[in-house]
This record gives sequence, C-alpha cells and structure tokens, in this order.
Amino acid sequence: MIATRNATENDLAEILIIYNEVITNTTAIYDYEPHTMNMREKWYETKKQQGIPVFVATENGKVVGFSSYGPFRAWPAYKYSVENSVYVAASHRGNGIGKLLIQPVIDSATEKGMHTILAGIDASNKASIHLHRQFGFEKVAYLKEVGFKFNKWLDLVFMQLVLPGKT
Repeated sequence: MIATRNATENDLAEILIIYNEVITNTTAIYDYEPHTMNMREKWYETKKQQGIPVFVATENGKVVGFSSYGPFRAWPAYKYSVENSVYVAASHRGNGIGKLLIQPVIDSATEKGMHTILAGIDASNKASIHLHRQFGFEKVAYLKEVGFKFNKWLDLVFMQLVLPGKT
C-alpha cells in the first residue's frame, strides 16, 4: 500500500536516487549531472527555512516518489506564485503515485495563501501533462526549443492552476 507523508532528513538518500534517475534517463529535469547528497541536503534545508513542505510517497517504508514546490521567480511581485515538482521512481511510474503527491502540494500552497501554481513540463511528457490536467491545471504557454538534452532540442509546456482565496 502506498502512503504519503511529510519528508524527513532520513528520506534524502532515497529522494536523491529518484532525482538522479530522472536527471540521467528523462527530460523531466533539464539538467545533465546527477546531484550529490550535499546538494540534496542544502535543497531540503532551504525548503525548511522557507516553510515549504516536501512530501514523499512510500511503499513498505521505501520512498517511491516525492513532491514539493518553490518560488516561481525571485522578484517580490511573484511572491504568491509557486512552481511545483513531482517525481516518481521509475519502477513505480504509471501507478497513480503522482496523483497522491500533487494534492498535498495544492493543499499546502492554498493554506499558505499562494495564488497560483505553475508546472513546467517537457512537452513530450504526456503523462505529466495529463496528470496536471486531472487537477485543473491548464496549459498557458508552449516554449519551443528552450532546452537541449540527449542531443535534441526540447519544448517546454507551462501549466497553471489558480488557487481559491487570494484576490
């Protein structure tokens, strides 16, 4: 059975494995080099300092996916806009874990008074686009050839969910 909960520092090694597999084998992250444990620790500490949760999905105590959000852009006028991230272990993709990990992100962002959540998704990632649509995200931008990975140009889709509350 899959359960979701807030991540702890003890989850970072498994989160790092998932993240690095995504970097190495997919276009879900436009990065080339795997991250180090030190990088993941700094990332987690920054999330804690910003009051932003990290959620994990576990199966039999093993982390099989994680999600969070962070600032969309650094300027003050963007303070009510965040960008989400959802990553699932390769062995567990297509099993509904992404659905379990998006709702806590939406709930947390809403509780913190955010106005909108954006998702930057590789245009070829039809599963992620479909997943976000199920939660009410709408496609708002299509950026051609903004990334280059695996010896090809990559298009990026931005999807957006406007949250209730803040006007």
